[in-house]
Amino acid sequence: MARFSDEFLEQLKDGADIVGIIGEHVKLKRTGGQWRGPCPFHNGKNPNFSVDPSKGFYHCFKCSVSGTAVTFLQKHLGMEWADAVETVANRSGIPMPSRQDDRRGPDPREKYWEVNAAAAEYFQKMLWTDDKAAAARTYVEKRAITREVADRFQVGFAPFEAGLFREAMATLGFDEARLLEAGLLVKREEIAEPRPRFRRRLMFPILDAQGHVAGFGGRALGDEEPKYLNSAEGEAFTKRRLLYGLSSAKNHIRKEDRALVVEGYFDAIRLMAAGIETVVAPLGTALTEEQVALLTRYTKNVFLLYDGDEAGQKATFRSGLELLRAGAQVRVVTLPGDEDPDSFVQKQGGAALEAMLSHGLDLFERQIQLLERAGYFADLHKKRTAVDKLLPTLRATKDAVTRDIYVGRLAEVSGVSAETLLREMQERPPRGTPTHGGDEPGHASSEGPPAWDDAPQPTDDTAAPRKEWIPNKKWRGRPRGPEWAASNAPLRPAKTAEVRFERDLLRLMLVHRSYIHRVLDEYGPDVWRDGVAGAVCTTLRELGPDATMEELAEALEPESVELAQKLLQEAAAVSDAEKTFEWGIVQFRIRELEEQKSALVRAMQATEGAEKDERFKQLSEISNEVSALKKSGWTAYARMRS
Repeated sequence: MARFSDEFLEQLKDGADIVGIIGEHVKLKRTGGQWRGPCPFHNGKNPNFSVDPSKGFYHCFKCSVSGTAVTFLQKHLGMEWADAVETVANRSGIPMPSRQDDRRGPDPREKYWEVNAAAAEYFQKMLWTDDKAAAARTYVEKRAITREVADRFQVGFAPFEAGLFREAMATLGFDEARLLEAGLLVKREEIAEPRPRFRRRLMFPILDAQGHVAGFGGRALGDEEPKYLNSAEGEAFTKRRLLYGLSSAKNHIRKEDRALVVEGYFDAIRLMAAGIETVVAPLGTALTEEQVALLTRYTKNVFLLYDGDEAGQKATFRSGLELLRAGAQVRVVTLPGDEDPDSFVQKQGGAALEAMLSHGLDLFERQIQLLERAGYFADLHKKRTAVDKLLPTLRATKDAVTRDIYVGRLAEVSGVSAETLLREMQERPPRGTPTHGGDEPGHASSEGPPAWDDAPQPTDDTAAPRKEWIPNKKWRGRPRGPEWAASNAPLRPAKTAEVRFERDLLRLMLVHRSYIHRVLDEYGPDVWRDGVAGAVCTTLRELGPDATMEELAEALEPESVELAQKLLQEAAAVSDAEKTFEWGIVQFRIRELEEQKSALVRAMQATEGAEKDERFKQLSEISNEVSALKKSGWTAYARMRS
């Protein structure tokens, strides 16, 4: 019989979706914090069978049978124990241990948990006792975080001086090799001695669901980039599978049957300190597929409280669609003005936020609201576009009842029959339809509606190597899991003739970093059709022109890293940087105009009289501009823009 570590079995018991698993065989109804139904073991008719998700147990008050999700499958379906364990793990999104770990004994991650816990204590002590942390203490005070609250979350400080951390950890018995293995020290070829990964940063320990210190997030206190730096990916720290705050929030989430997703560490800390304990934060912007699987073990009711800026709006819809794919009910909370959860609760208090939660809008209703405000349902032709933008949400919605409600709501606001909408749902999105982004209409360009993520998620591909940049500019592979499905933009292969100029521009930006803002200020990543190149653009803009290839590779997904490598190897192709820039921007404008022409031609088919004449006039003007651009290039572009 297969054997599993105590650590894994405890993780399985704690994270099993026991309500979902038993609910497939027993009709359960929620009663307070528990679920009740007829007992399947004595064929009961009354709701004597209780399932308690907070404890991971079931019990029948009539026949006294009890157990976990695993024992339920054993007793009810006659499964072997090992098969039941694997079924519960797969059903609940919990990774099965590898063969070498299928035995009782110490978890191989314990050595990392131990050194990380010691480092967390060191950082915490530094924050409050060392003179070098004065700026960090001032920053914490400025954010209105008391020491009591900071200590609850083990907030600390990593000094800039390279030797201090190493010496302090050595006194605790952690040698250089151990610190390097844990990723707390890094060694580069150009530097003789290893240096701490985190320097002059406010430190946030990141705990896994069981409360182990899996890694850290470090916030720069100066102008250092990146602003937030996480621990390196490794055996203990896998960013896509961790949620900040979950270890302390999970029991509250189960009890209250809701979770609040915020954007950053300070948002989560502020809300929990105010008594709102059901809060988690992803270690990036949008939720990944694995984070959603982790969160929905505890509840299917999720509130999204991202910042109101453009990045927050995009993350809201990307996270929302991922949650809908997992069968969750998703509501969006929009805070007033420029407030984020941290600032709002600091000023208004937890009760005011609870009031905002009570008015949270369903994700689909929020999308409809934004389109209505932008006038997309008031115009015949825009209405078609609005429907196209909402169909991805219908396709993503796993829960059948919720999907039917959404179809009915869209039929109501659009005037399109539910039957037609259902047929459209079954069809693939039209070729050329943007499948990434998340702009609200108020932030979208005048040429197009807001875009929401409609990319099908790739399946896990653990056999393919993920490549990363290392200092000697060689490449090494590491197993690639489903994290590449959680990138901020869907990565699509380039249509060679159509987007060749995009890769020419990306090569230009990689070789001559001064062009990053010049290119992206004209045409940002959201309008790039090559999703792989667009992902590199987004990261270049976020990290800035001084980012090293190591930093880029750490932030990028495998396809984007490979593309960056290939383009850098072709650096000699950038013979005239300025001409490359001008030619690429002109190509973007030509493509933009061609799209406008196509839209006008489609619109003309449904118009008559003066309106049709006006559209002919517009079509002629656009055609003339395209001809001028193709003939005179940058000169015509500059003249038209002036």
